[in-house]
Order: sequence, then C-alpha cells, then structure tokens
Amino acid sequence: MGEVQEGSPTVRDGPCDQHFATAILEDERGAQQDLCGFSSLWHTISRKARYYWILLLLSSSSMMVAFPASSILSRLYYVDGGTHRWLLSWVAAAGWPLTALILLPMYFSRGISPTTFTWRLFMSYAVLGALSAADNLMFAWSYAYLPASTSSLLSSSSLTFTAVFAYFIVGKKWTASILNAIAVITAGAILLGLDANSDRPKNTTNGHYAIGFLLDILGSALHGLIFALSELLFIKLLGRKSFHVVLEVQAYTSLFACIITTIGTIINGDFFAMRIEAQRFHHGPAVYYMVLIWAAICFQLGVLGSVAVLYLTSTLFAGVLNAARVPVTALAAVVCFHDSMTGYKIMALLLTLWGFGSYIYGGVQAHASPNNNKSESSEFAPEQDGLFRHQALSVPLVIQKPTPA
Repeated sequence: MGEVQEGSPTVRDGPCDQHFATAILEDERGAQQDLCGFSSLWHTISRKARYYWILLLLSSSSMMVAFPASSILSRLYYVDGGTHRWLLSWVAAAGWPLTALILLPMYFSRGISPTTFTWRLFMSYAVLGALSAADNLMFAWSYAYLPASTSSLLSSSSLTFTAVFAYFIVGKKWTASILNAIAVITAGAILLGLDANSDRPKNTTNGHYAIGFLLDILGSALHGLIFALSELLFIKLLGRKSFHVVLEVQAYTSLFACIITTIGTIINGDFFAMRIEAQRFHHGPAVYYMVLIWAAICFQLGVLGSVAVLYLTSTLFAGVLNAARVPVTALAAVVCFHDSMTGYKIMALLLTLWGFGSYIYGGVQAHASPNNNKSESSEFAPEQDGLFRHQALSVPLVIQKPTPA
C-alpha cells in the first residue's frame, strides 16, 4: 500500500486510485482559490469608508428613481396635450440652480475653494453643455412619438454606446461579459423595431414613429458619449480629490445646456405659448406647471446621480445603471399609461436584464479570480477603473487620491 501523508487524501495503489486522488486535490485547490477570490472581494469592499458607500448608494438611487420619473413626466406632458419639444428640452436643463444650491453651502461650510476656471475647463463645460442640450432635444422629440415603455427600452442601448466610447476615449478594455451585454441589448432594440405597429400612439404616422425611434437611438448614443467625455474631464482636468467637483461639473454643464435650450425655446416661441397650453392641458393649468417643475427637478437629480456614479466608479458602471433603470420605467409606463406589454417588449426586457446581469456577473468573476490579469480588467477591481477605484475616505465628502504604487 502507498504511504499516506498526514493532511492529504488517502491514495490507493493503481492508476484509477491515483486519478481519483488527483481530482480531490484539484477540487480542494479550486475551492481554496474561490475562497481567496471572494475573500479579496470582501476585503476590497470592507476597506472602503462608509461615506463612500453612502455617496454611491445615494447616487445610484437617484439614477434609478429620478430618471424613470422624468421619463414618465415627459410622456405625461404629451399625453395631456403638450406639444412643444424645445420647452421640454429646456425643462431638462432648467433645474441647474438646484445643484448650485447644494454646491454653494459646501464652499462655506467646509472651506473648499472653487476649482480654478481655465480656458480648457470652460470649453469642456461648453462642449458638454451643447451635447447635453442636443441630447435633451432628441429625447424630447422621441417622447412625443413613442410610448414611454418603448422609449425606455430603446434607451438601454446607451450601454452599448457607452462601452464603445469608453473603449476609444478612456481606454476601457472590453471583456467577454461586456461584449455579451452589448449583443443581447442590441438584439432587444432590434426586437422593438419589429414591434413598431403594436404600440404606436394615436395620430402617430409611420414617419413620426420612425423619427422617434431613430432619435431615441441617437440620444442614447449621445448619452454614452457624454458619459465617456465626463470621465475624461475628471481624468485630465479635475481629478478626484473632492466630491464637490461633481456638483461643479453638473452645475456648469447644465447651465450651458440651459442657455442653449433657452435660446431655442425663445426663437421657437414656446415660452409665449405656455399660458395657452396650460389652459388646454387635460388636467388643468396647476397640473401643467407641476409636471414641468417636477420634471425639471427629476431630470437634474437623475443627471447629478449619474455624474456622481461616474466619478465614484467609471463610465461603464454608470452606463450599466442607466440600462438597469429600463425595467423600472417600462413597468411604470404600463401602470401609468396602460402601455401594451407585447411579447416583443417582454423579450426585449428580458434581454436587457440578461445584458445587465452578464455585465455585473463578469465584473464579480473577474475580481474573484485569483489569476485576474490586466487584460480582463474588472469594474470591481480595486486598483483599476471600476467600483472600487478609490482608497478609503478619511473625511466626509472628500475622496483621497490613491497612492501611486
């Protein structure tokens, strides 16, 4: 009989017994590696200060609640008799004073100085503001011609565009999970295109529906570009030393977007038509103005949450959360507007959830793997772009820069 060492599995003579023992050892080694991987993941999570997780939770919740609410309110504006696209695009940026009201007390209470305003920073804010204004206008047109559920499902394609722009602009590498998410979410958008005749709003022609469909896709692409450029702004100009830069980016970007959409709204005569439109609104003038006010607040909170998530994590994780809100919006549209939930929509919804789950699972697996290589960078890797990018917070609302290795 073969000698048995203490702490090792019993090995009998013969090739079958040797193979059996080798399999046991490999299983034990794999289990230890899994434990080490998830232990590393838990260590990464636990070493983050509570303020980081509070900020991330609040920012993510803002995206998941405010964006669906703004989509529902935008569609309600049209359902109840609203017709002005430029006015709705202006509403999407008009809430910028809300961010400024949050930012100004931070300067005084925490003794933080505003970021030095350079020409490059001015142009960066102007470009982001112009892109945001165009994005708002595209979605304002799409809400006029598409049901809220269809529009939200099409918006999930922003994850695909976010991954593409993140690759070319900030150098975020693609993994198998990202490619899978792109494929299935794109398939969901194609299914919605095949279902064009089942959920068309009344008095919407084929041409109007096609315009709404195309503008929703283009708006989603622009949304992904804005995400990537915003992260590039943090990397190249602002850094990640303090959370107040998130509020500055949002305030200045929305201010530029508001200026552009204000000019367009004035030229189009939408401001002067508001009083007449309010009188004709189905639920009355009071509800008309409340819809616009709350839409402005929700738009601002949603975008502020997305910029904060991007600052705390990365472009791709912000894109994932942006896609994850799709089921919430779709279900809310079914409840509020009785949108039809056809088989195509259900399949598109399931594909969106599949893509979201694939992305998250791939990130966790990449981090849990003990042989995690740099080419398969994870959103959950502690020292790479991702959810655990930063070291622990030592002061509330102030994020320390990671110490160079």
